[in-house]
Amino acid sequence: MDKRLIWLGVGAFSTSTVAFVFSGLLPLIAADTGISVSGAGHLITAYSLAYAIGTPVLSAVAGAVDRRRLIAAALLAFLAGNALAGISVSFGMLLAAQIVMGMAAGLFAATAQATAVSLAGPEHRARAVATVMGGTTFAVALGAPLASLIANIAGWRSAFLVVAVLALICLTVLWLALPRGLAGTRLTLNERLTAIGRPGIFASLLVTFLYMTGGFMVISYLAPLAIEGAGLAVAVMPGMLLAFGIGAICGNAISGRLSDRIGPSRVAALALASSSLMCLAIALDVEFLPHTIAGPLLIALMVPWGIVGWTFPPAQASRIVGQAPDATHLTLSLNVSALYFGIGLGTFIGGGILEVASPVALALAAAPLPLIALAILLASGRRLRTVPAAG
Repeated sequence: MDKRLIWLGVGAFSTSTVAFVFSGLLPLIAADTGISVSGAGHLITAYSLAYAIGTPVLSAVAGAVDRRRLIAAALLAFLAGNALAGISVSFGMLLAAQIVMGMAAGLFAATAQATAVSLAGPEHRARAVATVMGGTTFAVALGAPLASLIANIAGWRSAFLVVAVLALICLTVLWLALPRGLAGTRLTLNERLTAIGRPGIFASLLVTFLYMTGGFMVISYLAPLAIEGAGLAVAVMPGMLLAFGIGAICGNAISGRLSDRIGPSRVAALALASSSLMCLAIALDVEFLPHTIAGPLLIALMVPWGIVGWTFPPAQASRIVGQAPDATHLTLSLNVSALYFGIGLGTFIGGGILEVASPVALALAAAPLPLIALAILLASGRRLRTVPAAG
């Protein structure tokens, strides 16, 4: 395998770690800045919205720029955002840092995948993209718990500084290793958005959006759910994130194999139904069991929840590719934006719930959303099947 692809994956690992570590950092940031945990959750919303909006906009503006320079610029901006977070002395500075990081991470992800395909060639396209996306999976499995552990030992600012160092290493290696003259494809924002009108695409984006909204109403606020709801200590958060990450690796592996056997639509539907059940299981655990049982059981539930949570994205991406094979580069980018819009809204709604209710309400409120997404998936599937007959 081309070693440059591995370094693109390491870049994805560093940029994605920030997105998934916040559930372990929120209590520490809240205590240090004097705001509530739900207020600190606005940092996740800012990052996610910057990612969701910034990715298509920046890709449209800079689409024709040499990809080596664009990757370097994205990593440099991401590094600067992490450095700003690491030295921030106010919540406003930290919020600004998240916006910079979100936009830079989105631009890097889009450019890195396109660069990986160019380096590997059409015959190894899937493997190249999987290598880059594998960095995101390992960010969930290893990056987030490690950064959370560092934050618990040396303070939350240190987690951002460590990620900044990793980004600097990636920037240096990729600048030296990537060839010059890898020109991108210039598409206007309007051209990028036209794919939404393809049959089934809008419904699929809505499914992704609802699924992530429900999931991150809970994931973003795992800390108050664990600490206030289940009686666990803040120091347990790295272990919880590690358990979730182990499940995520298993779910990612299971999804592809299961999709080959029964089809990606069925796998996505199964993941949506299971996600709702997992939310209910978490709610029942925290609400009705004593802390001596609820805490350990909540940690144990992270593994199957990680499996369920990361079974959905690959299957959903495969569904979307099948709906418009000739526009994959557009539809998958839109799916990522829908994903981060869902993260942002889920975190925002979850913070509002946390202001007026106990943490268990987060899981109860989240449970219906995957079922609504499931209904949309099934309905859109029926409509797509009737289109040929209608013609």
